[in-house]
Amino acid sequence: MKNSNVFFWSLVVALGGFLFGFDTAVISGAEKAIQQVWSLNPVEHGFTISIALIGTVFGAIFGGIPSDKLGRRQTLIWIAVLYFVSALGAALTNSWVAFMVFRFLGGLGVGASSVTAPLYISEVSPPESRGRMVSMFQFNIVLGILVAYLSNYLLTGVGSEDWRWMLGVQVLPAAVFFLLLFRVPESPRWLLGRGRVEEGRQVLQLINPAQADQDVASILTTNAADEALGGGHSLFARQYRGPVMLAVLFAVFNQVSGINAIIYFAPRIFEMTGLGKGSALLSSAGLGLVNFAFTLLARQFIDRFGRRKLMLIGSYGLIVTLGLVAWAFYRQDFSALGGMLVPVLLFVYIAFFAFSQGAVIWVFISEIFPNTVRAKGQALGSSTHWVMAALIAFTFPYFAEKLGGGNTFAFFCAMMVLQLLFVWRLMPETKGTSLEQLEKTLVLH
Repeated sequence: MKNSNVFFWSLVVALGGFLFGFDTAVISGAEKAIQQVWSLNPVEHGFTISIALIGTVFGAIFGGIPSDKLGRRQTLIWIAVLYFVSALGAALTNSWVAFMVFRFLGGLGVGASSVTAPLYISEVSPPESRGRMVSMFQFNIVLGILVAYLSNYLLTGVGSEDWRWMLGVQVLPAAVFFLLLFRVPESPRWLLGRGRVEEGRQVLQLINPAQADQDVASILTTNAADEALGGGHSLFARQYRGPVMLAVLFAVFNQVSGINAIIYFAPRIFEMTGLGKGSALLSSAGLGLVNFAFTLLARQFIDRFGRRKLMLIGSYGLIVTLGLVAWAFYRQDFSALGGMLVPVLLFVYIAFFAFSQGAVIWVFISEIFPNTVRAKGQALGSSTHWVMAALIAFTFPYFAEKLGGGNTFAFFCAMMVLQLLFVWRLMPETKGTSLEQLEKTLVLH
């Protein structure tokens, strides 16, 4: 990475992804104790665990509004506050209702960070390294999930109310995130879009001094051309139909791959194949490690191979692995590889997902929208992703029981065939191209 400023800013903002992953996973270690503390019935328990996901959907839907009104940096600062207050409040409260409110606030932070963090990193990164920089966000999500599981393990048995420590420890990274954001400048593209030309020029000079004036002229010209076409700041103007379709389809395919169903319900899936509970939990931890390793690997290739090639590789891999898992369930024969056939296939599945969809989604959606509506476009893609995540997570247990593992995984496989067609026929390549040039290609033509 040639520009240390861009790397530092991206690393700081990507901490929002770390907190995203940590907040999402940390509840797994505390959920049983929480049920006992407040004597929750199954419905109350389910609602308590899912309240953060509900907050995430709302945070994603409305996250583009403060990003546009207040700026990307100021929004990220408020997101850090949400994470801090959520962790501290959930750890200390003795009220079930207050606990729900604090977890909902954490969910708002997760949803808003999935909009604003990739948006900011995309807007400050040079074209040749934009993929690596934005995919740092996804890498940090996966890292946050792993650290949450490790933290839960280490804090188990620390006092009679160890679950409070599990939830409360998040205040430390939240505080670090908050303080470091004061060393990050506002997005130059947001500044230029608000007429603050000299401030925007100063930030662009920190990114690439030799090209700052040219970048200012290009951004202002593209914004003016966009306004002249009548689009302005309305996401659903006619000329944005292409990027809107790409973002929505990409986000839908991300979830109908079955990724969240597999991550959330991995122990249940493995037990369906005859594995004991201990082996099922160990195999679930293995999924997390594979996800981490291949997300890291994808960062090294996303700017070299391009987004489209990673998606083609991933689509073929997902089709084959999901097809084989469905076939194993249809035959009810899990004896291959010492009874580890399905876990091994799902390890390979996770590897292909992390190398493609996992790494590409936040990069691609942050690149395809014009400057004037990028925050709204990112919010649309992110909220579609989270609504689909909730839908798949809530319906998977029902369909797995009623339709069986074979039909359920065959559905995911069929969806990946459609994804392959989408990538092959509709998905443009965005690597190595400036955001303004992409706008001319996708919108101003």
